[in-house]
Amino acid sequence: MRSSIEEYEAVEKAAMKFVRSVAEGNSSHAKELFTDDAVLFGFLDGKLERGSIEQFYRNVDSVSGGESFRSRIDVIDLEESLAVVRVLEEGWGGRIDFTDYLLLLKIGGEWKCVAKAYNQNSDTVRRD
Repeated sequence: MRSSIEEYEAVEKAAMKFVRSVAEGNSSHAKELFTDDAVLFGFLDGKLERGSIEQFYRNVDSVSGGESFRSRIDVIDLEESLAVVRVLEEGWGGRIDFTDYLLLLKIGGEWKCVAKAYNQNSDTVRRD
């Protein structure tokens, strides 16, 4: 059974906490979305990041999206208590484009993110 439009909107609203944190360079909004034991996987400038979501918080708190930052949220799949969200980011920190996948579970009636995996677009990788 397909979920209601209202449920899709609830998932999108939850994912906006992620986008707001990235745009503002302030992890406090994302901390409302992610569970304490959420995990992170992806490559930032060619270096593998994996493990605790705390790494994402440190990255976000060190660099804001900047004036040219743009984003788009797509709810890819929604099945009762599970959602997959894709977030497209352009111009984070004035130079990086990302595609993020967020895995959300409905826990206690609230959409919470349990995992984030991402790709940094290859043409924005800085190789030091």
